Amino acid sequence: MIFSYNWLKDYIKKLPKPEKLAQILTMHSFEVEEVKKVGKDYVLDIDILPNRGPDCFSHIGIAREIAAVLALKFKLKDIKIKENEKKTKDFISVNAKDDCIRYTAKVITDVKVGSSPKWIQERLKVCGLRSINNIVDAANYVMLETGQPLHAFDLDKIEGKKIIVRRAKKGEKIISLDNQRYNLDSDILVIADAKNPLAIAGIKGGKKAEIDKKTKTIVLESANFDSRVVRRGSQKLGLKTDASWRFEHGLDPNLTELAINRVAKLIQEIAKGKVASGLVDFYPKKVLPKKIKLDLKYVEKLLGKKIPKKEIKRILESLGFKYKGNIVEVPTFRLDISLQEDLIEEIGRIYGYEKISAAFPVACLIPPKRNFEIFWENMTKDILKELGFTEVYNYSFINEEQTKVFKGAIEIENPMSKEQKYLRPSLIPNLLKNIKENLKHFKEIKIFELGKIFDSQGEKQMLTGATSDSFYQAKGAVDTLLNKLGISDIYYDEYHPGSFWQKGKCAEIKVSGEKIGCLGQISADRDRVSVVVFDIDFEELAKLCSEEHEYQPISQYPAAVRDLAILVPIDIKVVDVLNKINIAGGALVRDVDLFDIYEGESIGQGKKNLAFHIIYQAEDRTLSTQEINKMQDKIIKALESEPAWQVRRQ
Repeated sequence: MIFSYNWLKDYIKKLPKPEKLAQILTMHSFEVEEVKKVGKDYVLDIDILPNRGPDCFSHIGIAREIAAVLALKFKLKDIKIKENEKKTKDFISVNAKDDCIRYTAKVITDVKVGSSPKWIQERLKVCGLRSINNIVDAANYVMLETGQPLHAFDLDKIEGKKIIVRRAKKGEKIISLDNQRYNLDSDILVIADAKNPLAIAGIKGGKKAEIDKKTKTIVLESANFDSRVVRRGSQKLGLKTDASWRFEHGLDPNLTELAINRVAKLIQEIAKGKVASGLVDFYPKKVLPKKIKLDLKYVEKLLGKKIPKKEIKRILESLGFKYKGNIVEVPTFRLDISLQEDLIEEIGRIYGYEKISAAFPVACLIPPKRNFEIFWENMTKDILKELGFTEVYNYSFINEEQTKVFKGAIEIENPMSKEQKYLRPSLIPNLLKNIKENLKHFKEIKIFELGKIFDSQGEKQMLTGATSDSFYQAKGAVDTLLNKLGISDIYYDEYHPGSFWQKGKCAEIKVSGEKIGCLGQISADRDRVSVVVFDIDFEELAKLCSEEHEYQPISQYPAAVRDLAILVPIDIKVVDVLNKINIAGGALVRDVDLFDIYEGESIGQGKKNLAFHIIYQAEDRTLSTQEINKMQDKIIKALESEPAWQVRRQ
């Protein structure tokens, strides 16, 4: 934004030299990009932050900031207009809608349109605007001075002597002051007379009511429009102007009256116009100053320095605030101020951040209450990643084909696609799709997902893994996971829930007798690849997790492993066999691992073969071969005490 140094001196007499002024502004949140001499004046190109547009896109706004920073006297020019007995409301009427926050109009008669005085032309040129005539130049001059865009219409060219603020009608057109034709629609706000648009509201004036040398009576417009409507209209038309730029950033509705009186006085001086008394002022919802309570202790705490109350009062009042007691009244031109913290930022900025010494903050750090749900989720994910699994995230939907196997899926009323027509009742179907697609590129896949499933009972958090490893490798991964989560008393109970699972390679995962999930191999006829899946109710699992682990010293004596195969009726549970082995083996049996289940014609109908690794180990000695053989025989004898059980010997 371009500013004239000489213009700023109109409000502050003892202004520092331009280069020094640029340094001061930069230290107080206004970056000065360039200082350049133009004739007898200097140009200051100041980068204004967007939130400061409402008050600082003007010479008055920047001058006020400079005065506050330097503790100098800031003075506005007196606006005393000599009005005649004719009234503005007798010349023109205004009809506005919701998109217009305020519309102020004033009439000036007997104007003499001509060239502007040299001093106005020079200041406009410094700020990048060309001189047109004394009426238009006066409006542009006051816009640069106050930040309020203004416009002048030739009253004799306004049909019906009515100004109507409305949305454009479909198919309406307007020719702008620079002879450009624009097609309008209902997204564009216009200023119209009784028949046609006169201007694009907040953006650009039209040709119809243009000021020319024949103009004798003018209507001055000083308005405030909805910034969103102006922004959308400007973007749609591809038209950016000094006026639209200011309206888009928001303006103080109370600025319209000050600006229109200022431009009326200027036109009275340079165009010899006669100002009609009063205003036509559409202002349905008056904007009042906000009031904010200011706590001086909080000011000190936030800034890290105690600033005297007298200095705080000076700073705030120099910026246009009113400070009484502990209440600060915010001027309506400061649209960016709404919180106590905003006020404190202003105090610190004007006081000078360089005067505030660096200091470590003093605060009480209270550790947050542990969220166990998230804690166990993260721990579970970390353990599985250590075991070589990769976490995946799938959509919470499945297609109709998948519902033939996974029953109870809830249909969605408005699905995004056919592939996402149902809420998933299980995490398994999408994991199987992941396995199938990735095996095209990798020999081995180990993936898991922790997410919600949905059925008629509601939703549930599940932990599901899928791997191309063997059933027993997957079982080992589940064992490791549960052990690292502090869960003991784990065992597997064989069951066969349906054709989806391979018979003899499916087991319930139980902890202390309660089922928490299942582990099984997908039926071979479902796909060409072998996939083993574990599916665990994570909500139940989280209840069993513990950070406490029982310490078990590693024995310094070696272990010995013996295999044992037993033929049992098909309805016998694995846990029953395990119990027999552990009771018979006693303390010398360190672990028993089921590594194979076989059913087939070779062993007879109604039978199955269970194969176990039995690990023998003592804590105080190395077991001899005789001791191990004796214990193995004892276990075989205990198993064969059941009439229908037969230990298979090679």
